[in-house]
Amino acid sequence: MPDNENSSILTKIRENNLVELSPDVLTTLLRDHTTGKNIFWATHDYEALGSGYDYHSEILPELITGEHGMVIRPRVLKSKENQTDRSRDMAEVFTPSWICNAQNNLFENALPNDMTWQDYVRLTCMEITCGEAPYLVSRYDAATGESIPLAKRIGLLDRKLRLINDKTETKDEWLEWAQIAYQNTYGYEWQGDNLLLARESLLYTLIDYYQAKFGERPAEENILKIAEIISWNLWQMDGLKYGIPGHDPTEQLGGGFMDMFYPPAPEERYCRIFDWEEQEEVIYAKLIKQ
Repeated sequence: MPDNENSSILTKIRENNLVELSPDVLTTLLRDHTTGKNIFWATHDYEALGSGYDYHSEILPELITGEHGMVIRPRVLKSKENQTDRSRDMAEVFTPSWICNAQNNLFENALPNDMTWQDYVRLTCMEITCGEAPYLVSRYDAATGESIPLAKRIGLLDRKLRLINDKTETKDEWLEWAQIAYQNTYGYEWQGDNLLLARESLLYTLIDYYQAKFGERPAEENILKIAEIISWNLWQMDGLKYGIPGHDPTEQLGGGFMDMFYPPAPEERYCRIFDWEEQEEVIYAKLIKQ
């Protein structure tokens, strides 16, 4: 369990803080673009809390804000029993930041030496079964809970934003390249609480780097724009079946005659993400099967 000083960033990751940030930002981060609903719990851990917390229920703002603002916690703040159960049932093991750093360095060292900083920011990266997304952003060590200073963060998105801080001058230029960085950063996760924590960490990371550069928080409209990108790029999925967790995706990838009369229910569709360059929704399984 982290000490009080090191847990400062963890305690700031609270849904009540998101509501204070913007009335719409939490609503955006809870959105699931495959089902048209919210992401759902996909875990039995919260069922003792009562109605709305069962495995298949959507995560609604009122269930995790106000007096319920401490319901969702990063793994390191969960009980040891809960951590053990999730490791056993879902193979949930969070990687220490030094290992994430070493593996991200291997990726970075394999890149061409003549790559421009703009090309680096445009690189598409994805963390599979991302949990709280420690390979993408590292506001804290997911294994220990220790806060990580901005200059020492090692996530792939951290590296892009650090470059943007160094290479841009104006707020407009910074925001343009930050948007490109987020549009090219992806991840998926089974459990809804982990996914929300990952989405929140990516959003707070935007604010961290912007504040370090300009001494103030981004405007609400810019925060919401990035939140919308995050809600598409980090999505809830069974990584083996390419559908939402617990459902077999029965949609025919190429469409079928009978689908015209008996379209598959939204919960049975393959997961959809967004191609920001082409400005269109795409079925993730199609990308994998190409």
